[in-house]
Amino acid sequence: MARAAALLLILATVMGVQRAGSPVATSTVTLPLGFALIAAYLLGAAAERVRLPRLSGYLLFGLLCGPFLLNLITSSMARDLQVVNGFALALIALVAGLELNVGRLRTYLRDVLLVVGTVMVGTWGVLTVVLWLAWPWLPLGDVGGGLPRLAAALITAALVTSFSPTVTIAVIAESRSRGPLSELIMAVVVMADLLLILGFALALQFGRSTMSSVPTDVGLGVQLSWEIFGSLAFGAIVGAAFAAYLRVVGREITLALLAVCALLAVVAPLVHFEIILAALAAGLVVENVAPPEGDNLRIAIERGALPVLIVFFAAAGVSLQLDVLAVVGPTALLVAAARFALIRGITAWVVRGAALAETPVRLVWMGLISQAGVTLGLATIVATEFPGWGAQVRTLIVALTGLHILIGPILLKAALQRAGEINKI
Repeated sequence: MARAAALLLILATVMGVQRAGSPVATSTVTLPLGFALIAAYLLGAAAERVRLPRLSGYLLFGLLCGPFLLNLITSSMARDLQVVNGFALALIALVAGLELNVGRLRTYLRDVLLVVGTVMVGTWGVLTVVLWLAWPWLPLGDVGGGLPRLAAALITAALVTSFSPTVTIAVIAESRSRGPLSELIMAVVVMADLLLILGFALALQFGRSTMSSVPTDVGLGVQLSWEIFGSLAFGAIVGAAFAAYLRVVGREITLALLAVCALLAVVAPLVHFEIILAALAAGLVVENVAPPEGDNLRIAIERGALPVLIVFFAAAGVSLQLDVLAVVGPTALLVAAARFALIRGITAWVVRGAALAETPVRLVWMGLISQAGVTLGLATIVATEFPGWGAQVRTLIVALTGLHILIGPILLKAALQRAGEINKI
C-alpha cells in the first residue's frame, strides 16, 4: 500500500508540474529521467510481487505514461530518454560476457549448436516459404513475383525470426539468475543473433540485386568483417585493460565499470563497431582470461546496473507505438503466433530427437521470444533500401517487437523459476 500511495503521489506531482507549465517539464531531461527512475522502480517492484520480471513493470510504466496513453512523458521527453541507450546496451552485454564461462559452456556446446542450427534455420526457412506464398494477401505492399518476392520473403523472415540478446540478458541480470539454463540461453541468443545478422546481410544483398538496377555493394564482406571482428578485437582490448585494473587497483569498481561502459558506448559508434559484440567480448575476457577474485565486481554490477536498466526499459516502453499495433494488429498477431509455434515446436523436436529431455534445452525456447532494438534497426535499413514494401515491413516489425518485448520477459522468468535458478548467487 505504501508503494502504491507513493506511485500515485509521484503521478499527481508530475501532472501538476505539467499543467503549471513549468520549463522543467518541457525543456530538460530532468523531469522524465527522475520520474522514470522513481515511478518505474516502484512499478517494477510491484511486478516482482506478482512473480513477473521487474523489466515488465518498467515497460508497463513507459507504456502507460508514454505519448499514446497518459502522455506524462511526451514524445520530446521520450527522445531525451534515448540518450541512455548506448550506455545501457554496453552494460547489459558486458554483464552477459561476465556470466559466460567458456569452461562450463563446453558441457553445453553440442546443445547450443543444435538449438541455434535447428531453431534459427528451421524458423527462418518455414517463415520464408509461408511469407512467399501468402505475400499477395498480406498488407506489405506489392513486390511482384519470382525472385523479388523470394528476396522480400527472405528479408522479412529474417527480421521476424531474430531474437533479442538485450532483453534476454537483462532479465537474467536483474533476476540474478545463475546456472546451466541461464548460461545456455545467453549463449544461444548471442550466437543466433550474430548468425541472423550475417544471414540478413546476405538476404539484403540478394534483394538489392533482384530489385534494383544499381550495382551491388562489393564491399559488404569487408564491412561485415570490420563490424564483427573489429568489434570483438576492440572489446577484448578494453576487457584486458579492465581486468588489469581489477587485479592491480581493485578500488571504486562501480565507477570503473560504468567508465568502461561509457568508453564502449562512445567509441564503438564512432568507428562503426557493434556495441553489443564489443561489450560481450570485454566481459568474456574478464571472466575467462583474468577473472576477478571475490564478490567485489558482482556487487559493483548490482549497484550500477539497476538505474540504467530502469531508464532503458522505461524508455523502451514509452517508444512502443500503439497506433502502429492498431493498424497492422491482426497480421502482427498471426505472424507472432506462427513464430511462437515454430520456436516452441522445433525446440521440442530437437529435445526429443537428440534425447535432451533431462537437460535445460527443454526450456530454452522460453528465452527466444523477445525482440528489441537490433530488430528495429534492421527493419529501418529495409525501409530505407526499399521505400515501398520495406516501409510496410518495418511497420509490421514495430508491432511484432511491441508484442514480443512484453511477452518475452515473462516467459523467460518463468523458465528460470522452473529451473530453480532465480537468485542463485
